[in-house]
Amino acid sequence: MKNYFINIRSLALICLGLTLIASVASNSNFGHASSTNRISIESARLNNLTSTSDTNIVLVHGAGSDGSSWSKVIPILTDAGHRVIAVQLPLYSLRDDVDTVERAVDRIGGPTVLVGHSYGGEVITNAGYNNSNVTSLVYIAAVAPDEGEAGNDYFEQLPEEFSKRFNDSFAMDRAGFMYFNPEKLPEFYAQDVDPAEAEILAVVQKPFNQSIIGEKSGPPAWKQLPTWYQISENDLLLPPDLQRFYSERMNATTLSLNSSHASLISHPNEVAQLILNATERSAGT
Repeated sequence: MKNYFINIRSLALICLGLTLIASVASNSNFGHASSTNRISIESARLNNLTSTSDTNIVLVHGAGSDGSSWSKVIPILTDAGHRVIAVQLPLYSLRDDVDTVERAVDRIGGPTVLVGHSYGGEVITNAGYNNSNVTSLVYIAAVAPDEGEAGNDYFEQLPEEFSKRFNDSFAMDRAGFMYFNPEKLPEFYAQDVDPAEAEILAVVQKPFNQSIIGEKSGPPAWKQLPTWYQISENDLLLPPDLQRFYSERMNATTLSLNSSHASLISHPNEVAQLILNATERSAGT
């Protein structure tokens, strides 16, 4: 049993950016997002991606990727009239990553919406806390820990057979930085992305320090601010039921997409619209 938890703790690192695979056992206690806050993709109106808000936007990538993962979303946001910064996280420690986002917010000024994908959700959870420039938070298939939780705290509830499956998918270098095995990334991280593009993602992935998994999150900004959450229903890395648990706990306005973990790449219009909705709310329009 001890070895099982060690394996899950190591592999759950990937959930902090290239997160974790498959669904939660059928008796999961993660719960379901409330229907009053849920927006299905079938009913979403995505024809008019415009905004009347002057709210700024800071985009935060996950572990294993970089700011270029937002390349399809950024033009939509800037064309709608927003100032946007896509940060480049160092991925050495949670504190370094939070500091990087806080500096970006200082630079761009307020009001600002923070948007985090995957592990980036933990970063914005901390960077937005008691930050007078931050008006709302948007989570894109992201982890969203409470105070004192680590990003992988709920993964020990996954069935034990996942441990071996994950061991075959990830690698670590001699300095303790984690990588997704390139041949596995298209299959598990971006199965709905063009194969040629998914192969590029595997080549340019940014490794992250395994120590991130052991760092406890601070007081959460999602207890202070309005939140939005995009659930990826076909996510093979961060279980959709866990995403529903996070979104329900923060009482987020929720958008569900039939997407892989890489929803910001495979569904950029829908993700951009959710962000624009948050900017409108932040501006009070």
